[in-house]
Amino acid sequence: MLEIRNLHVFYGGIHALQGVSFSVPKGSVVTLLGANGAGKTTTLRAIMGLVRPREGAITLDGRSLLGRRPHEIVRLGLSLAPEGRRIFPDLTVLENLLLGAYARSDSAGVARDLEFVFSLFPRLKERVRQRGGTLSGGEQQMLAVGRALMAGPKILLLDEPSLGLAPVLIAEMYRAFARLKAEGRTLLLVEQNARAALSLADYGYVLETGRIVAHGSAPALRESDLVRRAYLGV
Repeated sequence: MLEIRNLHVFYGGIHALQGVSFSVPKGSVVTLLGANGAGKTTTLRAIMGLVRPREGAITLDGRSLLGRRPHEIVRLGLSLAPEGRRIFPDLTVLENLLLGAYARSDSAGVARDLEFVFSLFPRLKERVRQRGGTLSGGEQQMLAVGRALMAGPKILLLDEPSLGLAPVLIAEMYRAFARLKAEGRTLLLVEQNARAALSLADYGYVLETGRIVAHGSAPALRESDLVRRAYLGV
């Protein structure tokens, strides 16, 4: 479904991505693992049209995404819950969610997806009229994911969804992701929390300084010496 081939991205003289290639098949959960500065967020930003690669190819269902604006990419079927949440603090929970559906014209489908988000994250329904900026960090993360789901994406991109959350909230977030997986949704998950990511993913890639240094099925990566030493504390 989503194919990335030989992706090179520069920030000035910094070669941030150096020939990154991977794929996200339909109905799968794929994770990109790596430490801060490895290039994970840059990869998502390139996919979403927020940075322009100097070289490489990005295709969704065979259609190139290169040169397209972010709103066009959303309409083609990709949606991002960004690192740091980036909700609109002065808007209500409901207003934030409906902004996620700005590119849609199927009002019945939007209403169904809104109820689905509320079933996935009941706290959001309890706080539907509350301003986003007054939510807890975990609730804001739920809102960021819910807003991305309201676009009705073919692939949901998640950038560090467990960052800064307490273990109980990480578990709650990953239960929601497991439900999405069980329903056949396609997820591209960027994480430093390798243990959580590999408990969910079907396949994973490890990024270090802009290069993929390991990849394999989630069980294989859990047994990899590199992953065990660097990311699992074993």
